Amino acid sequence: MASVQHFYFDHNATTPVAPEVLETMTACLGQVYGNASSIHHFGQAAKQRLETARRQLASLIHAKPAELVFTSGGTEADNLALLGSRPVHVITSAIEHSAVLATCAQLERQGCAVTILPVSAQGVVNPEDVRRALRPDTSLVSIMHANNELGVVQPIAEIARIAHEAGVPMHSDGVQALGKIPVDVEALGVDLYSMSAHKLYAPKGVGALYVRKGSKLSAISHGGHHEHDRRAGTENVPGIVAFGAAAELAERKLQEESERLGVLRDRFEKAVLQRISGTGVNGAPWNRTPNTSNLYFDGVESEALLIALDLRGFAVSAGSACSSGAITPSHVLTAIGLSDARARACIRFSLGRSNTAEQVDALVDALEASVAHLRRISVHA
Repeated sequence: MASVQHFYFDHNATTPVAPEVLETMTACLGQVYGNASSIHHFGQAAKQRLETARRQLASLIHAKPAELVFTSGGTEADNLALLGSRPVHVITSAIEHSAVLATCAQLERQGCAVTILPVSAQGVVNPEDVRRALRPDTSLVSIMHANNELGVVQPIAEIARIAHEAGVPMHSDGVQALGKIPVDVEALGVDLYSMSAHKLYAPKGVGALYVRKGSKLSAISHGGHHEHDRRAGTENVPGIVAFGAAAELAERKLQEESERLGVLRDRFEKAVLQRISGTGVNGAPWNRTPNTSNLYFDGVESEALLIALDLRGFAVSAGSACSSGAITPSHVLTAIGLSDARARACIRFSLGRSNTAEQVDALVDALEASVAHLRRISVHA
């Protein structure tokens, strides 16, 4: 029996480590083993590499290197931004990642008030809803830059302006935007911006939080004076060095790769909509990250389609998540008004550097065959 060739279309979940990044990281693992807080030669070599990476990431987002705090990932960056702001009232949206929503739930348990704004059917937060939700005690607005399921990009600069008019700091979860669209924290006007390395062709276990100079932020972990007293613990130098290398690579290739992926994504969606009935695109057709496509396939359970595609050699993501053994619709998809049935019929396709037009065309063929088969057996079931 011939082995199935596998193609990866789940880059929003994680990305493979780029060869250039891997090479940089392994060299650091083998040669730069000092503690970046030590004052001897080995420690200073590690510190030098750490600060080079800080400059590389700062360049990608147009920040000052001193404004970056390295963390263990996007989740910790979100936690640091929200918990470290010690808010009295937070405004956020219904489609945030669980790293934000679960942290807001924790803040509520601690006595903080949380306002969760709805989104439009296109998955967009209305800036005027933010204005209406502002209170005298509002201490933070947290709206994601790009949604992980839909790819929809939010009007962050406009929301930040409204927040700042009221003297309220602005946080944005930028995990799904970094490396896919241009990120300029100055132009966006954000005070806090969360990032993750493993969405950027770097390893897992590394992230960063941009903290605008002058922002009030308390540490949520305690120990040494690392990361400007904002995140205690010995820095993961090899991981951070890899993050820096990935940021430099992303900055160099951003425009070219974004355009290439946008063309592939549009080619994919056009073919699916033409060849498979009962399908549609979720989220705004405009202003999405160029690599992300979330589609519904009426009459098909997303988990069954995901498995069918996996058997044919295509890795994708379901639009719903398993929780305690029960299939529950994605909170993002129900927030944009999808019925439970349609939300359970959604698949997210997220393209990346390894994907080609040939792979996209093969994926459409596999989708057409799989959807037809699943619809046929559901009719006879």
